[in-house]
Amino acid sequence: MAKLPFANDIKTLRFLNGEITQGDLGEAVGVTRQTIAAIEQGKYSPSLEVAFRIAQYFNKPLEEVFIWAG
Repeated sequence: MAKLPFANDIKTLRFLNGEITQGDLGEAVGVTRQTIAAIEQGKYSPSLEVAFRIAQYFNKPLEEVFIWAG
């Protein structure tokens, strides 16, 4: 399985925002805990809608949450 061409700071943002769990974040943005875990690990590329929801949850621009590394 090839590595995705972007990285993310979701784990750090979860820690800095009261150590929110993957499950709580998933529930807030409409996906499962497993999906958040896979996104954090770079094993799954979120839809554009989910990526925007995650960024909005943390009140950050999309490019501060997801970093293009391609």
